[in-house]
Amino acid sequence: MFITLFLSCKEEPKPKLQESPISKTPILTLSEANKLAELPLNCLEVDYPNKLGQTLNDSTHLRSPKSLHPAFYGCFDWHSSVHGHWSLVSLLKQFPDLGKAGIIREKLTESLSQENIAQEMAYFEMTGNISFERTYGWAWVLKLAEELHTWEDPMAKELEYNLEPLTRFIVASYESFLPKLNYPIRVGEHSNTAFGLSLAWDYAVAVNDVLLMKSVKDAVDRYYTNDKGCPMEWEPSGFDFLSPCLEEINLVRKVYAKEAFKKWLDTFMPQLKDPDFMLEPGKVADRTDGKLVHLDGLNFSRAWCLYGIAETLPEYEHLKNIANTHINYSLPNIVDDNYEGTHWLGTFALYSLNKTK
Repeated sequence: MFITLFLSCKEEPKPKLQESPISKTPILTLSEANKLAELPLNCLEVDYPNKLGQTLNDSTHLRSPKSLHPAFYGCFDWHSSVHGHWSLVSLLKQFPDLGKAGIIREKLTESLSQENIAQEMAYFEMTGNISFERTYGWAWVLKLAEELHTWEDPMAKELEYNLEPLTRFIVASYESFLPKLNYPIRVGEHSNTAFGLSLAWDYAVAVNDVLLMKSVKDAVDRYYTNDKGCPMEWEPSGFDFLSPCLEEINLVRKVYAKEAFKKWLDTFMPQLKDPDFMLEPGKVADRTDGKLVHLDGLNFSRAWCLYGIAETLPEYEHLKNIANTHINYSLPNIVDDNYEGTHWLGTFALYSLNKTK
């Protein structure tokens, strides 16, 4: 009787906690590069549908997208066309043997001509256009300029020269605007200040633009130095394609020295240190909805931020698995027939894949 009672009361072994599966690191191969190249190639010359995002000062502004923006009229909106050009430059730079390399070179040379860039400049100089594409489109112009500047190819040097008037205008616009912006814009869409500053910083470092670096650094000091406890649990919002918390981290890690960044991160998002930190990818309910599909972009942008943190601070290596999971969730969905996503998501996928190396 005693033995029976003893055995019946014996404590059952505790089940082991299920470990998070390791997500395969996505790699940008030549095959994947060819698929990604098709997305901007298929929209750079598509006039409509088109979202001009313009302020009409008078009836002379009522013109076709190609007339207003001969360089960047396709891919639904101006900024998507700009970063579509960046995508083609980046892909061709990494994979000279792309299947349509010759066509890509032809398209880039045609788009980024001196005459077309002069027309783009004329648009910015129209009355009422001072805030056009501020700062999201501005940032992608500088990313395109950076990619051309760092590519040792005769065509790249020619295109960088052609783009230079617009590049200088955007740099001057940043330097004029940032001192007036008293508070950062902390949203998950185009106007996010941290993202706009992040790409501007990359360009400034690449070309050693000391004045622009100072403008960005001063802005980071004003906006973000004293931030604490970013509420990651509030993310994502329904239309986010950028993470307010992670984009801020990604910017600060670039601008601050390693130890200063590490100390800042400990107060801004201390939970990231936990090897068991979890972050689910944003779930897309309807990829035919141009706003809801933003969440695929969020997954890619979260990934490039998480890779950046792990690259800067090796003790955060566990974040790479979360980044992999985010990319792997959305990558298969960017080559469907839904123009709402295909006109821009290829760029976000490429930018995140470039960080997996």
